[in-house]
Amino acid sequence: MTTRAHVNPQDSTAAPTSLTPVVDLETGGVIALQAGGAGRGNISTTIQTVHDAAAGETLLPLVLTLPTAAVIGGTAALAPLHEALRASGRRPREVILTVRGDFAQFERRSLIVGLDGLRAIGYLLAVGDLGTGHIPLDLLADAAPYLAVISPDLIAQVPRDPRRTAIGEGLARLAREAGAHVLAPGVRDEAQLSALRGWGVRLAQGPLLAPGPSGRVHVPLPLVEQEPSRFTLGPRVQEFLLPAVTLPYEATAEAAIDAFGGEPSITSVVLVDEYQRPRGSLDRSRFLLSISGRFGHALHGRKPAGRLADPARAVPRTTTAIAAMQVAGRDAERVYDDLVVTDEVGRCMGIVRVSDLIRQVASMRH
Repeated sequence: MTTRAHVNPQDSTAAPTSLTPVVDLETGGVIALQAGGAGRGNISTTIQTVHDAAAGETLLPLVLTLPTAAVIGGTAALAPLHEALRASGRRPREVILTVRGDFAQFERRSLIVGLDGLRAIGYLLAVGDLGTGHIPLDLLADAAPYLAVISPDLIAQVPRDPRRTAIGEGLARLAREAGAHVLAPGVRDEAQLSALRGWGVRLAQGPLLAPGPSGRVHVPLPLVEQEPSRFTLGPRVQEFLLPAVTLPYEATAEAAIDAFGGEPSITSVVLVDEYQRPRGSLDRSRFLLSISGRFGHALHGRKPAGRLADPARAVPRTTTAIAAMQVAGRDAERVYDDLVVTDEVGRCMGIVRVSDLIRQVASMRH
């Protein structure tokens, strides 16, 4: 069961239910409140959200959605928002305006001018819907936002969809290197939170981080490694990584024979799914022995190679050499089978040979 930190979001318990906390994942503190219900095309909805937030008398910074059409409309279009914030007692530096919504290329210049004007007044700016919205990524360079908000539709697929996970990780890195903080909204489970931490995302919001009945926010903590011991010291398996020979899991045994026959040094073939996740492993000696036996080719040649495969013995790339040897030793009949090294989303990065690990461990004892 995951350990949790109990964080009091200050005065957020008095805020309306439409306000959800934005949490700093490193400190567990609530740094702002996200106002829900703001539309993409009508600023009147944003203004109504300001009035709702004022009723809660929260002192935390407020994150509001602002449609691009309102920014492009210029000073006159934004005047009602400024007045609503003034009437609610909000100063510009206490508000983060998140720009969302499509815009035409010919409107880009007006959008940039409008954003510069809002920044000059003192508002903090954010660009929303990164990953699924029709906002060009180079707007991060022109708008220089304080905050970059990854699309909640993209976060919803993390980490189950490796492709979207890779897109999200790339967007997070791009935004940080462009000088923006990154916010991940719509976080619903701890698997998503773990992936976000792996990307270096510090700010998150969503049902997983919503206040409980007591009004307190419960932030799942990352798993803490045990005290270093002789079983967790030493280099990681990624330092011994060798390229893996992979085939689709549906490949025939004949395809595996061709793979082994192409290079005598190949000790294993990894069978992977469409996302490059290991589904099975063919050890050279056992596989060729099965095929070369009487009627072996006739029985298996045109059938899926997976019928002759063993479960892939996968280890994350951060696993230490000694810990990997422990994994290898769990099955006495497969002690010297290659280990498959995987990345953070379970994709095959390569293999390590147990003999290389044994030599490394032996050298550590001298």
